[in-house]
Amino acid sequence: MRDIHSRGLERASRKAGLTDRAEPVHFHHPDFDKLNMRGWKAAEKEGSLPSAAWQKERQWALRMGLTGSDSLEDKTIPTFSRGELPHYAGINTFLKAPYIEDVTKVGAYDAAVIGIPFDGGTTYRPGTRFGPQGVRKISALYTPYNYEMGIDLREQMTLCDVGDVFTIPANIEKTFDQISRAVSHVASSGALPIMIGGDHSIGFPCVRGIAQCTSKRIGIVHFDRHIDIQEKDLDERMHTTPWFHATDLANVPAVNLVQVGIGGWQVPREGVQEARKRNTNIFTMRDIEEMGLAETAARALELAWKDADAVYISFDIDSVDCGFVPGTGWPEPGGFLPREALELVSLVAAEGICGLEVVEVSPPYDTSDITALLATRVIVDVLGTLVSHGKMGSHKGIIDKPVTIPAGPDVDGQGWGTNDA
Repeated sequence: MRDIHSRGLERASRKAGLTDRAEPVHFHHPDFDKLNMRGWKAAEKEGSLPSAAWQKERQWALRMGLTGSDSLEDKTIPTFSRGELPHYAGINTFLKAPYIEDVTKVGAYDAAVIGIPFDGGTTYRPGTRFGPQGVRKISALYTPYNYEMGIDLREQMTLCDVGDVFTIPANIEKTFDQISRAVSHVASSGALPIMIGGDHSIGFPCVRGIAQCTSKRIGIVHFDRHIDIQEKDLDERMHTTPWFHATDLANVPAVNLVQVGIGGWQVPREGVQEARKRNTNIFTMRDIEEMGLAETAARALELAWKDADAVYISFDIDSVDCGFVPGTGWPEPGGFLPREALELVSLVAAEGICGLEVVEVSPPYDTSDITALLATRVIVDVLGTLVSHGKMGSHKGIIDKPVTIPAGPDVDGQGWGTNDA
């Protein structure tokens, strides 16, 4: 088959009234070796990954969902959908991970997803209370394996979904207390807390929940277009205020707060004044363009980790250009491209983290779930990075003041039923 260059020359020759067929043009690259390409190396790496957990899941699906009909050739398919497959079916947890109804057992897992369905701190478009549902739903599209990373989360770590925090829609302070209590329980167990918001007001109680479990110093890398550090907004602690209150905590100093992507026409001057007063660290999009992603990550890590013992990542989905993330409460043009955001958050996570929150996904304003999908991608890329760099579990060393939260009394049965499942 003639290549596109040959066909193009042939067409040009005919238009010029020359010969009907030009000699084909060949492009030779004698130094090219496909074995040196990342693409081929990733293909080879897949061959070294284990598959025991996938085999176990399929056996579990047959046990829980009954064996499939005799007409099926694939005998691993159950009658009732259980586990990862099919992607369009099932009751969605994040990434189809196990749902841990008894949260006292969360410590058996490396990481735990916590939904925080709250938008009582929103000052413009609401809807982020549906963020956890939206992210979980579209997360069913993914498998636990990433080709480029050469990582299979199912085989190389344990992940669970503990469901949602019981938030109080009409009371932001009671909701904050609920969130801190939930996050402190998960962090104290040793599982890495992964929070899905919810508006950005949850940043304060999430960090507070971790800070309660440790005497160690925590830095924060905050991805956003908005500065979010004024004391109050509309006379309350809203989604424009989390870092004022988080950096009031004794072991979360403002000098270790690094805010990445700030800019545009939605940065209240009250927040800027507070950032200046507290000596935080602010990188605009122009700063990032001029430094490049690698240098930006290096400087952010240097500042966040200076005299700190752990780093927390807060990722506001509106840090990405609103053309890619329509489903958010405060859309702003001029932010990251998705690929830039994923690269940068992975570079930051590579040094280890003590928690991750992804906030401000508002499914009612989303289009084809693309905002929720990017939020999913941020989470799985961070998990994959932690695994590939050997940092999964590194946060456990800072938990020197674990909290204990009492459970209710034992009961027979569960929910509507009278018998244990």
